[in-house]
Amino acid sequence: MRIAGAPISWGVCEVPGWGYQMRPDRVLEELSGLGIAASEFGPDGFLPGPLLAARGVTAVGGFVPAVLHEPDHDPLPEVRAALDRFTAAGAGTLVLAAATGRDGYDGRPDVSPDGWRTLLARLDGIAALAASLGVTAALHPHVGTVVEGPAEVERVLDGSGIGLCLDTGHLLVGGTDPAALARHAASRVAHVHLKDVAAAPAAAVRDGRTAYTAAVRDGLYRPLGQGDVDLTALVSALESAGYTGWYVMEQDTVLAQEPPPGTGPLEDVRASLEWLAGVR
Repeated sequence: MRIAGAPISWGVCEVPGWGYQMRPDRVLEELSGLGIAASEFGPDGFLPGPLLAARGVTAVGGFVPAVLHEPDHDPLPEVRAALDRFTAAGAGTLVLAAATGRDGYDGRPDVSPDGWRTLLARLDGIAALAASLGVTAALHPHVGTVVEGPAEVERVLDGSGIGLCLDTGHLLVGGTDPAALARHAASRVAHVHLKDVAAAPAAAVRDGRTAYTAAVRDGLYRPLGQGDVDLTALVSALESAGYTGWYVMEQDTVLAQEPPPGTGPLEDVRASLEWLAGVR
């Protein structure tokens, strides 16, 4: 299988005030020490291409949130700058999120019909730009962004040609069955973030009873195989449909402090790898 890691599993996130941020050298040492040979970049500049290359870790690509729905805001300069960094590192996947313009993912505004038309047109424009540079763009449905729930995912599928980053955790929290989406839209899946999620706190976030960040801090995400996502069915559906892309392990984490050596996120990532080793 094409397995990659991501700094968010070590609590490293682009959101201001997310939690304690571990150092790049420790994250990369633990990631590569587990035998993970590929990784996303994390927040801009956290694991740059040269640092990954020095460790022999393949650069997969990374998460780029951009405001796409506001007609007066041009996201192309920031997206092009990210694409230039990706191509310099030999990374082939742009994981694009339709950001709201707010910090964090605990709330989101309503988007007008004009905003949606702008967003869908920009998705196709960015996908074409990325393709011209040898990069595949994938829209990431994500809690607290413009594209979160089932209706919004379908709106993207129907109104644009961009591929999807199928994030099993964010989809479930947003109300989409990830395995069903994998079967329904396998041809649109360009990238996969594998997460496992506890159903009860996911429902609390979806219903507005718990803020997303608080739920993550309290253990919303679980090591693969220890939550309520049918990951075996999802992987089977994608592989049967001919999916050849990456599976990026991502268990979003909020840390309060530096974990002692050999503990913390390392243990959960190791447990996820052990579960993946048994998937056929």
